[in-house]
Amino acid sequence: MYTYDTVSEAVNGLKKRGYTVDFNLQTDCVACNNPVLTLAPVEFEITEVYRFEGNTDPADEAVVYAIESKNGEKGVLVNGFGASADTLSSDMVRKLQIHQ
Repeated sequence: MYTYDTVSEAVNGLKKRGYTVDFNLQTDCVACNNPVLTLAPVEFEITEVYRFEGNTDPADEAVVYAIESKNGEKGVLVNGFGASADTLSSDMVRKLQIHQ
């Protein structure tokens, strides 16, 4: 496992190691626009997780997920702590919580 001091350092480090897709969190999947890709919870694995806590501002708290799809696509998802948890499907919540 690697160690990073900041969110941007983690994202850049993962990109250098082949996690080049920028995933966004949707209600019941992770998705990206380039390449166009949508993955349900059963279609990807979270291979690494880095959690960052803001020293003075709770808004600085974030989790960086390294994600790999079953077909080999590798990317990064950055999410705040629970910021959108109530809009996520139960499968997505379970998938993300297992790795926090």
